[in-house]
Amino acid sequence: MEILNWKELLGPYEQAVSELKLKFENTMAEYKNLGLYSPIEAVSGRVKKPASIIAKAKKKNIPDERIEEEIEDIAGIRIICQFVEDIQKVIALIKKRDGKDIKIVEERDYITNTKPSGYRSYHIIVRYPINSVLGYKEILAEIQIRTLAMNFWAVTEHSLKYKYQGNIPDDIKQRLINCAEAAFHLDNEMSTIRNEIAYAQRINEIKDSIIANIIDNIQNLYFVSKLEEMESINKQFVDLWNEDDITKLKAFNEKLSEMAALYR
Repeated sequence: MEILNWKELLGPYEQAVSELKLKFENTMAEYKNLGLYSPIEAVSGRVKKPASIIAKAKKKNIPDERIEEEIEDIAGIRIICQFVEDIQKVIALIKKRDGKDIKIVEERDYITNTKPSGYRSYHIIVRYPINSVLGYKEILAEIQIRTLAMNFWAVTEHSLKYKYQGNIPDDIKQRLINCAEAAFHLDNEMSTIRNEIAYAQRINEIKDSIIANIIDNIQNLYFVSKLEEMESINKQFVDLWNEDDITKLKAFNEKLSEMAALYR
């Protein structure tokens, strides 16, 4: 294999990963800003290292000039979901972008069609347009969508593959398959209590927002109120914090906001 200019070759892929990651992070933020549950829990991305690309090209007998067309996961985005049901929602979000800022090339459902190893994930291969100082270019990128449990299993299996150079002992392979089934069972169990989990998370978000507002109001009042008055306010806040009643915390915050408005 001839020596390639890896910096020039991989530059567009770095750009693609950065842009795609930002797009999905913005989608996640939009849901949260609107007070809605986000099917996207986390987003990460990476570009394959030259050594990994060379090894894959060698394994598949891919010539240098075909690397960018035949190795589809040089740029990789991973979207993590809390629940199995969220995966279909993320797929739908990606399909809405098809023909706009991305072009879907292929879909691979390793959740319905689980790999023999136990691997589960949903892959979407896309073409993504890049505009850089070197000009316009469309590159292939792989988007992986999986749950937290699927991701934990996949990362562990990947580490073992690396340790054993792809030749994982049979007994460990079987244990991995058992773990994959346990992870899938966990996903299914979590789905049965999804509404309760989502409600608890929403309550915590509301509580965190109220407490942040209370602290801001207390800090503002410190500059204008009497010391003894602030001592009383702080005591009330600590008592309400310990009581952990959102309704009372909200009422207390509204009272502080009114006090701050009067001083202004």
